[in-house]
Amino acid sequence: MFAIKYRKIFLSIAAVLMGGSLLLILLLPPKVGIDFAGGSLTEVAYSDTVPTEEEVESVVEALDLGGFSIQASLDESGRDSYLIRTRDLSEAERVDVAEAVTSLSDGSEVTRFTSIGPVMGKELRDKAMWAIAGVVLIIILYIAFAFAGIGKPVSSWVYGGITILVLIHDVLVPTALMSILGYLSGVEMDVLFVMALLAVLGYSVNDTIVIFDRVRENLIKNRTERRVKRNEVGVVREEVEYTITKPFDDIVGNAVSQSIARSINTSLTTLLALFALYLIGGDVTETFALVLIAGVLAGTYSSICIASPLLITYSKYKESKNNPNN
Repeated sequence: MFAIKYRKIFLSIAAVLMGGSLLLILLLPPKVGIDFAGGSLTEVAYSDTVPTEEEVESVVEALDLGGFSIQASLDESGRDSYLIRTRDLSEAERVDVAEAVTSLSDGSEVTRFTSIGPVMGKELRDKAMWAIAGVVLIIILYIAFAFAGIGKPVSSWVYGGITILVLIHDVLVPTALMSILGYLSGVEMDVLFVMALLAVLGYSVNDTIVIFDRVRENLIKNRTERRVKRNEVGVVREEVEYTITKPFDDIVGNAVSQSIARSINTSLTTLLALFALYLIGGDVTETFALVLIAGVLAGTYSSICIASPLLITYSKYKESKNNPNN
């Protein structure tokens, strides 16, 4: 199987992707939206004459609201608009902002206003982090439980650890994409981004478990059992020793071969739906769909070209450690 034969190349590519993504995130931290940072977002759209950004900035600055930012955009109808981010505004301040920005041109209107207080923003951020941490913990426990009894050549906890490592890869790639989008277009992380990450986690772990499950089935088919009685402190215990009758490389390679068509077909159909959502779903779901597309591509690569090669790499490391003369 090519994923096993060329595992060093695929793992090197994965290491470059993860390192590059982490570097991008550190150098260009993703912009945090008002969902998590708190504040107000006002969108004003212009149908006729569109004022310059400097003109909008001038009328907002005159309201003395403190720090703010203005970003050119398009509303859901495709009209030229501006997104104005400020601190959390009172009702009177909201009205002042709306009157100021709509006074610049006839036919203008405020098409969106969102306000989230700093306390709620912190609560949302904390809940999002707990949700992701909870998903990761449940995945580890589930895999360790589901693969219990498969002790050779790697333990069930190794399957869980590799799955988590793969998930880190799948989360880093779309997060790095958000860093680039934030730097180039001012796109911010919001609740939809967290929902997209949770969806990517679910998709990726499902894809990886399908292959690991096939590895488990092939291991059971290609092993012999021998019952051994051991006398420990006067107590006789019967244990079952398993001997694998086929190289572990072949078992994992066959598992990948038997699952690869299913993985690719599932990914392609999912990507078709996501591209449709990206192209015709409107501005609200555009970034959400883009993050999911990046996550699905990363998840497909990791389940085929990272998870299984890591299993082989670890088993060989364990073998060389137990038999240093080999």
